[in-house]
Amino acid sequence: MRIKKKYGNGHRKTYLIRQVYKKSLFFEFSGASEGAMEAQLESFTIGLQNAMKSSIPLAIPSNWLQAMGLLISFTERQSKSKKLVIFFDEFPWICTPKSGFLSAFEYFWNSWASRFGHIKVVICGSAAAWMIQHILNNKGGLHNRITRRIRLLPFSLYESEAYIKQKNLNFNRFQLLQIYMVMGGIPHYLKEIRKAESVPQAIDRICFGKDGLLKDEFGNLFKSLFGDDSRHMAVIKALAASGTGLTRNEMAVKTNLSSGGTITNILDELVQSGFISLWQPYNHTIKESIYKLSDEYSYFFLKFINGSRSYGKGTWKRLSESQSWKSWSGFAFERACLKHIEQLTKELEIDGYNEVSAWRYHPKLGRGAQIDLLIDRRDFVINVCEMKFSEKVFTIDKDYAANLRNKLSLFLKHTAIQKKIHLVLVTSFGLKSNTYETELVEKSITMDALFQP
Repeated sequence: MRIKKKYGNGHRKTYLIRQVYKKSLFFEFSGASEGAMEAQLESFTIGLQNAMKSSIPLAIPSNWLQAMGLLISFTERQSKSKKLVIFFDEFPWICTPKSGFLSAFEYFWNSWASRFGHIKVVICGSAAAWMIQHILNNKGGLHNRITRRIRLLPFSLYESEAYIKQKNLNFNRFQLLQIYMVMGGIPHYLKEIRKAESVPQAIDRICFGKDGLLKDEFGNLFKSLFGDDSRHMAVIKALAASGTGLTRNEMAVKTNLSSGGTITNILDELVQSGFISLWQPYNHTIKESIYKLSDEYSYFFLKFINGSRSYGKGTWKRLSESQSWKSWSGFAFERACLKHIEQLTKELEIDGYNEVSAWRYHPKLGRGAQIDLLIDRRDFVINVCEMKFSEKVFTIDKDYAANLRNKLSLFLKHTAIQKKIHLVLVTSFGLKSNTYETELVEKSITMDALFQP
């Protein structure tokens, strides 16, 4: 049995499954959101009748065990010499309260389908929390029954660029980067961009227009994925407010959630769903790991759309001239870089086994420091990576140079490492050469590196 999960990717996973298995897709059934059991059984029966290519209506079964029996009976009449793929889409929506679907499906798989090598069963679901709790962490009949788990991730910048080009949209890489910083690599969002639109025009219409897809997507998204989503949203809002990330204990204080199993389960669901990421600090225990918000749209929504009175044409242009935009763009660019570490290591010519971590020092008194990306290499070197978004070639001035020296000094002092430190700056258009750049920077990387395959 194979499981696919998708989070905010629209119909992408359904399309992929149909393409991959188009020659062997034997039966497909999709659950309906908030659909009653009787309606779901009727839809299932109609789908089975269509698969049989029968003009005679089938009797609608009274429960899911009978429905699985019909599917077994139909499948057994097929040749065993060809592969047969049975696809259950939106699996959690089929499992309505007291429907008995999950136990019937367990019977279908364990007692029958798993005995045949020519039969594959693929299940998908949008409701992330449900899939994690009831399928991935199943303690009953589906425990350890998953043969392959596929996590469908958003597009990378390379894939987003290819997708945009395929749609015949004319954007350069800096424009694509800005779009990615707003909505990430979600095809369902990217497909909303129209030809001949500028970046501000597209963002105005999609995010601030009266009928814009992303104007009200935030609440709908979390409800569909997590059901009772108030605690998940509390974590997202806390991380969006912090910017630099929070430890598990800091999160418990900020959200008033129990520091025990409750917050652990919520954090795990959000990590597996791709909304947040976990970073273990250099030379520290897992308990001191830092959680960061990694979903672009969530951060953008909470920063600019939520509670805003600004809508319509020109909104994004006005906002992009504000101090809030400068703060947002820095974190958003950093978030894009942290999703493309493989591309960064390729550019540094160190792709292979490298340990990636973060580091921070927050004293009760005095000046602290935080490093968001450390690459601990096998050749006795550690790359300290700084990420700076800029609309032009970036210049290291006196104040930023002092900040870098302080950061490197505190890192060396409080880690007592013996390896050589190489400071790497990742910027949009590169660095202006001056005495600070010559003194401090070992390697400069531009945004082009992030677009590598």
